[in-house]
Amino acid sequence: MKIIGLLSAVLLCASASAQSAYDTFFTGKRLRIDFALSGNIDTQSAALVQLREEPVWGGPRKNLVDPFDYGGYEVKAFLKTDGKLVYSRGFNTLFEEWRVTDQAAKETQAWINSVVMPFPKDAITVVLLARNRRTNGKDTLASFEVDPASIFIDRGKLKDNPTVDIQTKGEPSEKVDLTFVAEGYTAAEKEKFYADARRFTDSLFVTPPYTGRREDFNVRAVFIESQESGTDFSGKGVFVNTALNSGFYTFGTDRYLTTPDMKSIRDAIWNVPTDAIFVLVNSKVYGGGGMYNFYAIGTADNARTINVFVHEFGHSFAGLADEYYESETSYNDFYNLKFEPWEPNITTLADFGSKWKSMVAAGTPVPTPPDGQYKDKVGAFEGGGYLAKGIYRPAVHCMMKDLTPFCPVCRNAILRMIDFLADRD
Repeated sequence: MKIIGLLSAVLLCASASAQSAYDTFFTGKRLRIDFALSGNIDTQSAALVQLREEPVWGGPRKNLVDPFDYGGYEVKAFLKTDGKLVYSRGFNTLFEEWRVTDQAAKETQAWINSVVMPFPKDAITVVLLARNRRTNGKDTLASFEVDPASIFIDRGKLKDNPTVDIQTKGEPSEKVDLTFVAEGYTAAEKEKFYADARRFTDSLFVTPPYTGRREDFNVRAVFIESQESGTDFSGKGVFVNTALNSGFYTFGTDRYLTTPDMKSIRDAIWNVPTDAIFVLVNSKVYGGGGMYNFYAIGTADNARTINVFVHEFGHSFAGLADEYYESETSYNDFYNLKFEPWEPNITTLADFGSKWKSMVAAGTPVPTPPDGQYKDKVGAFEGGGYLAKGIYRPAVHCMMKDLTPFCPVCRNAILRMIDFLADRD
């Protein structure tokens, strides 16, 4: 009993120390960093567009430094006085995906993106990094000083959008704050949006491994009025006037639904504590998209809507990769097979020990045959990440491959992210 008591005291002390670090370096507000990414298939660069002070930081206060090393990009914050790392977080962007399309081989573009972090009490240096596909290292794209007293930080109010609390389970800093944002809903369809968001919430928490973790989530629905219902179908010449400028045919793929307009999303939730964003689109057509620690998006009324939601949320929330390889995409050489992908649920076997090797039962061959005695086991099954050869997935079937239940590896990745964002040690 004395040993247990001592261990509890040590854990409490560590937790208090982490909270103290937050209180030393940050306020309770949020710093939003809008930046432009520009480039093509060969090069990219970043430039600061705007800094905003927003009312509330809803993220972890103990887990400030990212332990996962997920994402194609990373934001880091260092104290200007002594260079101490006080915050880091990985993320993806839609621009990163565009850079491996045919279009990026022909032209250079610039896209506006946004990331958020706690608002600092003292001057910090913010560094934006990008993962280099050729070397697997990280390149510094931009570095700039943030003086919290600067007159150049936008502190203005934006529009207060109607918001409904679907469930509140605790303080934002100790819960995963999931925010649904309306897209393609007119003023007359506001109640439909709230009903759709409640339906999606209920569906998430009957899906393992979320089933036992409902108490770890706060969920909100933010309504933004669109002038017209639905979304764009550029490949069919259909364009509608919506709040977030979403559309199918992203990169020419008919089912790929996204928006390049991250600024409008962030403007819509400027005063809402948010860890994870799902853009809910008022359409019956099959499709969606998701980028890690950026946003996920999907339609409300297709027969497979709920499975698509859970799949795309797997990308944006837990950094899970697509495990399918038979569907057409617009990407060229999305993964460099010489290196281990950062996503937790695919491997090139370049460093399998850093992935789920410990979950593979003794006697199971790697690579693993997809039939017979191994078809229901955890292994390394060839095909994933849009490639039939050279990339391996943990199970024959999974939500990230064919919209079936999550495999054990993906479930573990989701649980780790819940613990991180709910500020558990």
